[in-house]
Amino acid sequence: MPPEWAPQDWLWIGFPHDAEEWPEVLPRAQEQIAAFANAVAESGQEVRLLVRDDVNEARARQLVTGGVKLERRSYGDVWLRDTGPLVLCDSEGNRAARRFGFNGWGGKYLMDGDQTIGAELAHDAGLPLQIADWILEGGAIDGDGAGLVVTTEQCLLNPNRNPRLSRAQIEERLRRHLGFARVLWLGEGLINDHTDGHVDNLGRFVAANTLCLPRATGKGDPNAAIYADARRRAEDAGVAVTEIPSPGLITGGDRIEPASYANFAITSHLVVVPTFGSPHDEEGVAAISELFPDRATVGLPADAVLAGGGGFHCASQQMPSTGWRS
Repeated sequence: MPPEWAPQDWLWIGFPHDAEEWPEVLPRAQEQIAAFANAVAESGQEVRLLVRDDVNEARARQLVTGGVKLERRSYGDVWLRDTGPLVLCDSEGNRAARRFGFNGWGGKYLMDGDQTIGAELAHDAGLPLQIADWILEGGAIDGDGAGLVVTTEQCLLNPNRNPRLSRAQIEERLRRHLGFARVLWLGEGLINDHTDGHVDNLGRFVAANTLCLPRATGKGDPNAAIYADARRRAEDAGVAVTEIPSPGLITGGDRIEPASYANFAITSHLVVVPTFGSPHDEEGVAAISELFPDRATVGLPADAVLAGGGGFHCASQQMPSTGWRS
């Protein structure tokens, strides 16, 4: 499985359409996803923005530039990181897709189209497809391109996913189906993350054996203990750690939001970082920019997207180029 910083042919992005998922903020969520799509397209990479129906497509056309391609698809949630195909490359550079069982993040959110959109995208891209017999979402894992994958115990060992599989059996399946040789197990994900602790909101590889983790910002950072535990686990496993600031305490009403700059999307020419109106936004974007000197980095508002349960990385899935070699 190529690392996300490997060359990409295009990026799929899901466009919000469900007012129940984004109560009172659907128009802003659409604007923020459109800004994400426009930024990637303007960087020189192909973007395929999925739209649901006539009304949804018309709204998207109002917001995106001509460089963004619209594709009419049947999907529920926009989180294509979890429902889209995971694309692998062999030693010859040939691509193949993998899909896994999907149960709505442990049975919490079941929407029409989410169980089939991954296979549909893989088929239309001309990729051979293998479907595995266990539950896995793409946002639950992150690979370094050299055989190491990171995940969280909260998600992959959660009884609402694969209650009959042990830790060792899950590790064996990650090897067999995605080619990973070693698993770094972090503990808990961010507080109130409805995905049960997806790792793409906590720890991201930025180079082989190098993990980017947030550090607590301010005395009231609700995830301070989680960040510290993740760093300890990574370092104990011999993984290098580089830190970025967290946004600090971000709330929606009385609820602590799982806001994280770590939910950045890496594309061929651009890294897109979600921002939340935090006083630490500028520092967070600058820290991530230093990790990717070979491409531009931009911060874009994502507070309305977060209100629906995710971020820019969650809403996208890349098609790696055929030239990548492990």
